[in-house]
Amino acid sequence: MNTCPNPKKITRRQFLATTALAVAGPSILSSCATSGKLRSSPNGRVNLGVVGWGMMGPDNTDAFLHIPDCHVVAACDLDANHLGDAVKTINEFYQNKDCRGYHDYREMMARKDIDAVMLAVPDNWHALVATEAARQGKDVYGEKPLARTIAEQQAIVRAVQKHKIIWQTGSWQRSRPSFHKAAEIVRNGMIGKVNHVEVGLPSGHTDFAETGNFMTASAPPPELDYERWIGPAKMESYIKGRVHMNWRWNYNIGGGQLLDWIGHHCDIAHWGLGFDLAGPLEIEGHGEFPPPGSVWNTCTKYRIELKYPGDITMTIAGGHDDIKMGTKWIGTEGWVWVDRSGFEASKPEWKRWKAVPDELRLIPLKKSSSHHGNFIDSVKSRQATIAPAEVAHHSAIPGHLGLISMLVGRKLQWNANTESIIGDAEASELLTRGYRHPWNLG
Repeated sequence: MNTCPNPKKITRRQFLATTALAVAGPSILSSCATSGKLRSSPNGRVNLGVVGWGMMGPDNTDAFLHIPDCHVVAACDLDANHLGDAVKTINEFYQNKDCRGYHDYREMMARKDIDAVMLAVPDNWHALVATEAARQGKDVYGEKPLARTIAEQQAIVRAVQKHKIIWQTGSWQRSRPSFHKAAEIVRNGMIGKVNHVEVGLPSGHTDFAETGNFMTASAPPPELDYERWIGPAKMESYIKGRVHMNWRWNYNIGGGQLLDWIGHHCDIAHWGLGFDLAGPLEIEGHGEFPPPGSVWNTCTKYRIELKYPGDITMTIAGGHDDIKMGTKWIGTEGWVWVDRSGFEASKPEWKRWKAVPDELRLIPLKKSSSHHGNFIDSVKSRQATIAPAEVAHHSAIPGHLGLISMLVGRKLQWNANTESIIGDAEASELLTRGYRHPWNLG
């Protein structure tokens, strides 16, 4: 991998080669409203359709299959083999043949008996599939990051709000006790005034699909509708090493480790700070990228420095030894660190707590013991989930802006109220991407 001291000369050209660009307009997306009445099934269960059967699709579906108030009735995928596996798995669970398979998500979402959908598709498809689901009045459980660009995220939030649907983002750490406890300790002022936050994310690339050396162009396999799989992104030759699961290592489709994980640990950082609907003021990113022309071209090592309101700074990093994986808040009277691997704090008793004691919880955070269950409960109650679309949007913005800063090679100023980059037309172009004909976001 090459270190790029001037990313503008290398990575921005490489990045721009994958897509047409247009300027994103200003937007203010802040409120998390409750939604309208439940479009309930006659038996009181939530009928669910699933879209995508790659990495997260099977796990998410398995969770929904085990929720008594949920009934999975349809599956959709562009790979015939994946679709067959999905339908077989669902029907075997219910011991019937009721689950119907679909090639086109629009046909599935047109079904009036489907209340909600689970979306686990590549990033280039997030906005189109999600906005169609909202238009059809389907509540959505969608994977992170919310979308491939900030403009696409804005479109999703607008659609969710316009059609009054329930949205749950797959930022499932919010439904784990250790993350909830850590965020409540910070929100309740137990570490004093927060000065700095460290967000450690993964680095490098991982061959999830175990493709080995399949890094040369070839004809797509007959079971995959590759033309539609590319969808609104720039058409590229089929290469096995950058499709199923490994699509996230190519900027034409995904966003690398940074955007793949920003909806986890940065989401938790914002939760603890009370910044679910807030954003940074200043962003400066530096990164290392593969050589131009690489099949996997996403950033492999990165460091982003951000300034937030209240004189709070944040470092988001992957591949730097001084930033530990997870989220660490540092305040004037202590610190807290949390990750999937553990919990540590400046006061040992905090680690022993199962939860923040009631008498100390002046600012209680929404609690969930099951991320998928929280979604189904919200579909029925019409109350906001623990990770609604507006929150997912703001959780991912630091990652998107950090990448843009790396690509243009300079510090950015961000207006969180208008959601626009201040005084930098070149950087502003990267807030969105053009769509390949005939796809359009509308």
